[in-house]
Amino acid sequence: MRRFPLVRKLIQKFHPEAIPGIAAALYDIAGKTRYFRRYYEIMAGDISEFCSAEGSVLDIGTGPGRLLIELHKRRSGLQLTGIDLSAAMVSLANSNISKAGLVHAIRVCEANAAHMPFPDDSFDLVTSTGSIHHWKDPVLGLNEVFRVLKPGGHALMYDIVSDTPAQVKRQVIHEFGRLTAALLWIHAFAEPFHTCESFEALARSTAFQEGRIRFAGMMACLSLTKKGQGNFSSE
Repeated sequence: MRRFPLVRKLIQKFHPEAIPGIAAALYDIAGKTRYFRRYYEIMAGDISEFCSAEGSVLDIGTGPGRLLIELHKRRSGLQLTGIDLSAAMVSLANSNISKAGLVHAIRVCEANAAHMPFPDDSFDLVTSTGSIHHWKDPVLGLNEVFRVLKPGGHALMYDIVSDTPAQVKRQVIHEFGRLTAALLWIHAFAEPFHTCESFEALARSTAFQEGRIRFAGMMACLSLTKKGQGNFSSE
C-alpha cells in the first residue's frame, strides 16, 4: 500500500531507531519460528550470490545475529561483522553467536549506521535487512556505507516496501500463506517503509549516485556498487 509522504515522514520522525530490551527479546524469540528461519535462509542465499569464498561482510542492524549465523553456514571463510544501535540486540546477538560456537568467526558491536567505527575501505560487502526504514538520516547512512566499502564492493540494502508488486505478494502467499501476507500488509502501514520509487531514489542523493531495486522473497533490495577496482566479485 502506498503511503502519503507526509504521513511517512511523521512516522519516521517518532519511530524509534533502536529496538528496546523487551521488544528485542520478543524479536529474538520470533527469530526461532519457521517463518523467520525461512526468511534468514532466503536473505543468506541471496547475499551469498555476491560473495566469494573469502572476504569481509558487514551487516548493519544485525539484530539477534541470526542472519550472520546463517551466512556463515553458506560461506564459512567470510569475516563477518554486525552492528546494531540497540544494546539489547547486541547482547542477544553475542549470546546466540556464542551458543553457535562462532565467536571466532563473527563479531557484533553497538554502533550507529550514520557513524560507523570502521576505517575507509574496510569491507567487501555491506548489507542490511529490514533496518534502513529505521534510520533517521538514510542518506548519511548510505554515505557511510560507501565510505567503509572497498572499491568495487557491493551494498545490498533489503527492506519491505509499502507498494510491494502484486506478483511478489502472490509468491509470499504461496510460500508463507495468506495470514503472513496480511500481517505484512498491516506492518507496511504501521512502519515508515519506502515505496519502490523512493527507495531507489535514495541512491541518487548519495556517493553511490545510482542503484537498482530487485526483489529477494518479500524484500526489496536496493543494490549498490562502489565503482572502482575490487577483488570481491559475484560468483
